[in-house]
Amino acid sequence: MLNGKSILITGGTGSFGKKFAETILRDYPEIQRIVIYSRDEFKQFQMSNMPQFVGNEKLRYFIGDVRDEQRLCRAFDGVDIVVHAAALKQVPACEYNPFEAVKTNVIGAENVINTAIDKSVKKVVALSTDKACSPINLYGATKLCSDKLFIAGNAYVGSKETRFCVVRYGNVAGSRGSVIPYFKKLIAGKAKSLPITDVRMTRFWLVLEEAVEMVLHALEVMHGGELFVRKIPSMKLTDLAKTMAPDLPIKEVGIRPGEKIHEVMISREDSMNTRDFGNYYIIGPSITWWKTAQYRLEGQPVPEGFEYHSGNNSDWLTIDQMTELISKL
Repeated sequence: MLNGKSILITGGTGSFGKKFAETILRDYPEIQRIVIYSRDEFKQFQMSNMPQFVGNEKLRYFIGDVRDEQRLCRAFDGVDIVVHAAALKQVPACEYNPFEAVKTNVIGAENVINTAIDKSVKKVVALSTDKACSPINLYGATKLCSDKLFIAGNAYVGSKETRFCVVRYGNVAGSRGSVIPYFKKLIAGKAKSLPITDVRMTRFWLVLEEAVEMVLHALEVMHGGELFVRKIPSMKLTDLAKTMAPDLPIKEVGIRPGEKIHEVMISREDSMNTRDFGNYYIIGPSITWWKTAQYRLEGQPVPEGFEYHSGNNSDWLTIDQMTELISKL
């Protein structure tokens, strides 16, 4: 599927970008090149010196910002596939710097879409977040706008073959800023308790390898306009705390601004356009302005009023399963 292709990853020095590049280089030995597009030269330097990437001539490092459409135009030259992972993602930072979040997450998305069409990129997969579903904070609102832009981008390709889709997932276990490294740091520092904002809180459990699989699956089956949601297990944060430090008490510290009790992937409103594909749900576009004859959405319709969130999931991790998975991170 990817052999002979050129791939560009925006925000490529992040947790996802590194794992995606590592997977592609391992599983597709005939890949033409992978372009790591990001704005931080030091993170690019660090990535280029990681053992799995040292000396690999198929990896190219391109300094640039998704806010800079001219730079994107240079970087996208000859690229077949774009995976858009660049974003401002910290909820408090986006609330305090709202216009910066809009510039990167919304205007940056527009720049990626326009450049992909102009440079005849074949496929674009944009990464979304649970916070884009019924958003209650600015980060989620900008990502919802980004999702809508990428879906609508299919209407603007004209005679080009460019197609856009979106992949939505929640926090990745063990990634930067997630709860597991935070708990590990507290435990290593001899904390007296583990803080949890609300004892009712649940989260989906997704590891980086599964996030990469989602994007590869989307690249394989997409027609343009889909929003992919993978079925994954849930966990209670109280169970996670007990798994990592069974002897430490839990301290409820109060929910943070912009935080939800459960991660929501599919809202009731989205369910009208959602179909069940076994291991995945796909939310179809509510309106299609592009070549609808080429767009098909099979699968089974979900029940009326369906909602998919980490609190109503049918698949839950046990403490033993969490122990095993944490040991592999």
